[in-house]
Amino acid sequence: MKQYPISYQNTDDLRQSLRQFRDSHKAANVVFQIFSATLEPNAIAEVCNAIAEECPGVPYFGCSTSGNLINCMEAPEISVVAIVFERETSHCMVLQYDVRQNDMDSVTDDITRMTETYPWVRALEFYFTIPDGSYTAFCEGLKNVRPDVQMFGGVSCSNDITSADCCVFSSAGACSSQAIVVVMYGGEDFHADAIKITGWKPLGRKFTVTKSDGSNLQELDNIPAYEVYHKYLNIPNDSNFFYNTLEFPLFYEHNGITILRVPTASNPDLSLTMSSDIEVGSTVRISYGDPKTIVESIAADSSYIRDFSPELLHIFSCAARKTFWAMKESAYELEPFRDIAPSTGFFSHGEFLRANGCLDQHNVTLIIAAMREGDAIRTEHAVHETKVLSKIPLVSRLATFISVTSLELEEMNERLETANQNLRKAAITDGLTGLYNRAEMQRRIEELLEKKTKLSLIMLDIDNFKQVNDTYGHQEGDAVIIALANILRSEQTRSISHFSAGRWGGEEFMLALADTDVSAASFIAELIRQCFENISFPIARPQTVSIGVTQANEKDDSDSLCIRVDQALYKAKKSGKNKVIVI
Repeated sequence: MKQYPISYQNTDDLRQSLRQFRDSHKAANVVFQIFSATLEPNAIAEVCNAIAEECPGVPYFGCSTSGNLINCMEAPEISVVAIVFERETSHCMVLQYDVRQNDMDSVTDDITRMTETYPWVRALEFYFTIPDGSYTAFCEGLKNVRPDVQMFGGVSCSNDITSADCCVFSSAGACSSQAIVVVMYGGEDFHADAIKITGWKPLGRKFTVTKSDGSNLQELDNIPAYEVYHKYLNIPNDSNFFYNTLEFPLFYEHNGITILRVPTASNPDLSLTMSSDIEVGSTVRISYGDPKTIVESIAADSSYIRDFSPELLHIFSCAARKTFWAMKESAYELEPFRDIAPSTGFFSHGEFLRANGCLDQHNVTLIIAAMREGDAIRTEHAVHETKVLSKIPLVSRLATFISVTSLELEEMNERLETANQNLRKAAITDGLTGLYNRAEMQRRIEELLEKKTKLSLIMLDIDNFKQVNDTYGHQEGDAVIIALANILRSEQTRSISHFSAGRWGGEEFMLALADTDVSAASFIAELIRQCFENISFPIARPQTVSIGVTQANEKDDSDSLCIRVDQALYKAKKSGKNKVIVI
């Protein structure tokens, strides 16, 4: 693959450049890429018409942008590049879908079908206009695209990044403010890969999404979502909200990767409109761009791209990153990629990448797509060093300080909560068996009696337990007690009843079975008796248990019910042990 920038000063200059290119590449497999930082329809139409007339039949595609890139440098307002495929087996096909006439399901179904119809497809490149809703349906609709197909792309933009005005265009459709352009690349010797780079760091505390409706983020930690931006960043709820939050996207995990998501608007009800859905239960944090982290990420990821040995790079860089690096040239962070391969790209309104089998939409992210024909050429290369700005802004240092102290506070709170949970658990459980202790069992029995539900009790006592301790020692006695506790815990886990099991004292245990009559309770008791009898201890050999069962009546209180089940157990002991007696 080779890239040839086409000179464009005016229409006559463009046509002359196209004719020269056509004459020198008569039999070439070519596609033209057009990026326009102007939304002037006539200017875009003149470029498209010139290509169609001077190079008939050659496909082209493009979109409006917030700035153009050629070879990792800022390019003219309208940039035209010819991509030439050098292998006969390479293919390129351009599609365009009008989203006003096609619902998203039909669009994604058709794209998926096309990848099955054309097995040569190895990469899908997308150019979007800004939708009325979110991109979630599009991303989820492509989940069945073959796993060997890489997907990447960007959202068209304009010089006013707070505006939704934008367009896409191609040889497959007219210039449109509501469309999707899809470029299919592939062939036997075609290879593609892509990476994402963020460098944004979590800032401050975690928030849980407690209410959302698709892309409408309504509440974080049960307060209106906008209030988080107002409280922590003092961002007003006005027409500049989107611009003011560009450098502070939400940071969260989705599909196994880190996603950055910028609110596109704040609403009168203090909810936030997001570019894609954020599910209830997600943990999010406000994030902030850290120059050092960005440079470190780029250093590592540029080596990965270099090892891929690309012949061409396509770059989708969020316009928010351009704003972030305004203190330097806007293409500052792209320097490490400059000497890897020729490249084109643009500053976008959003970015897309397939990772872990899922297509995700990103904000404030840099996507580098690498393509080549043929095998990778392995060469030794020097590590490109990009120096971070000599003086990191004070706000960045403050952001790091706030982030670290917030994390430390969260970790401390988590440790305190864990300790409190352990204390609460210790207060209601038996230390040896892990079952409830007697006080907790008494509380649960009283609670069930107050609810007036059907309730049965099972009381168990290990037979001849004193003899086990005296003959084999307390360690073996503890092993016998734990074995019975494990049976009760297992029965509690698989029982469909509301089943509470506890150690009543010594070798005695109590079970409370809600919504269970005495017949079902006695059946469970017999199963427990048989299970315990069939255990052969290494030293103590088989042991047995006696069991009493009773059901609560309307006149019972906790004392009368426990006395009656104890009487049933006493009868089981007196009548020969290792049996179940019901009263």
